[in-house]
Amino acid sequence: MSHQSNLIADNIEQYLHEHENKDLLRFITCGSVDDGKSTLIGRLLHDSKMIFEDQLAAITQASKTSGTTGDTVDLALLVDGLQSEREQGITIDVAYRFFSTDKRKFIIADTPGHEQYTRNMATGASTASLAIILIDARYGVQTQTRRHSFIADLLGIQHLVIAVNKMDLVGFSEARFNEIVAEYRAFATNLQAPDIRFVPMSALNGDNVVNRSEQTPWYFTDVYQGQTLIELLESVEISRDQNLNDLRLPVQYVNRPNLDFRGYCGTLAAGVVRPGQAVKVLPSGKTSTVARIVTFDGDLEAAYPGQAITLTLEDEIDISRGDWIVAAESELPLSNTFKADIVWMHEEALTPGKLFDFKLATRDLSGQVSAIDYQIDVNTLEKHATHSLGLNAIARCDVELTAAIPVDDYRTSPGTGSFIIIDRLTNVTVGAGMIRGTASSTATAAPTTDWAAFERDLNTLVRKHFPHWEAKDINGLFNR
Repeated sequence: MSHQSNLIADNIEQYLHEHENKDLLRFITCGSVDDGKSTLIGRLLHDSKMIFEDQLAAITQASKTSGTTGDTVDLALLVDGLQSEREQGITIDVAYRFFSTDKRKFIIADTPGHEQYTRNMATGASTASLAIILIDARYGVQTQTRRHSFIADLLGIQHLVIAVNKMDLVGFSEARFNEIVAEYRAFATNLQAPDIRFVPMSALNGDNVVNRSEQTPWYFTDVYQGQTLIELLESVEISRDQNLNDLRLPVQYVNRPNLDFRGYCGTLAAGVVRPGQAVKVLPSGKTSTVARIVTFDGDLEAAYPGQAITLTLEDEIDISRGDWIVAAESELPLSNTFKADIVWMHEEALTPGKLFDFKLATRDLSGQVSAIDYQIDVNTLEKHATHSLGLNAIARCDVELTAAIPVDDYRTSPGTGSFIIIDRLTNVTVGAGMIRGTASSTATAAPTTDWAAFERDLNTLVRKHFPHWEAKDINGLFNR
């Protein structure tokens, strides 16, 4: 395998240092069946020189028996590794691949296009910062294009790259490209993604994937200010996508190696934490101050989202797995019920009232979907009433748990605003959800008791059944 950087041969230590400090972009490819998702990834890896010689030899050999591109190498086989995928020429499971350029590291998730495997697409999208949505230039926006766009938007992906593929089959027509752009933008008015880009390409031939194509001179004019796909992936700004304001550390493990150390371990889901910072523990509400940020490589002066850390506090507080450490001034509500968008992932339909296990951040507890507000038609984004959810359905639901938890909106903090639903008998994950806030009447507040009325009622009850008691005996019940 050859790499674009000359530092590998000249100064390997400097290359490794630079490689270690590159930022990482996770993205998915999705779209309708046969839009060319796997071929696109294969072309990205091939043209960026990130395929080993033995890998290229293997898929060259496999192309003779399982390929769909005639005498040329079928690059889709690089990610379609399952026998059933190669036999049918489709993607079934999510395939992950890593590659890097001089500017950035990438992890790609190749997701399936078939409707029955939509749940696999949602799994791949759950950790992505960007989605490449392929559209066949011959057919335009399809049902799966809308479905995958909506799921990507639902999961909070802020950057969408609409790759208009197979432009070679429409003669690299600028007019056809503009038709598809207009069609998708009309649909995208219902999406919340702030950054949508369009690229005309041919993944099979490599046009505008890594190298600029001579077939689309109109795309690189001032009208479009066009970039190839790899140029977009290298330049998209994702650092601002992270929530650096709201501190969220779900405690995964309490580290107690000896009598002199008690640390609270977890992966920072959002915010920045520093020694000396005032923090609060939820759900108890106890407050303290961060003493140290401990890691394997030594103490840190600050920790950022995605880092696995251990916090020590100035005070001895009862903290267990599943508790959250947040900023002391945080107004995060506690509730045992909340609204959520749920993607149902099981053949057996979801019906309200059935008991499930829920996993939220580092906490496991029981609960149920108490009501389905409405189901969303992914083709039109219209809402309609329903009493159950079938496979791949998406709906706004009311969730009721057996205990109060901090309720975080998914778009504020995906790491703490999401959950999965697990069948209690089979232990199979049957659904995934994104929290959209507390239900109107569900916020957990301290119960208000009319103590004066309670005292009068108890006094009357005691005098009725214990007439020989004196006033001082009755007052003793109230510690007076």
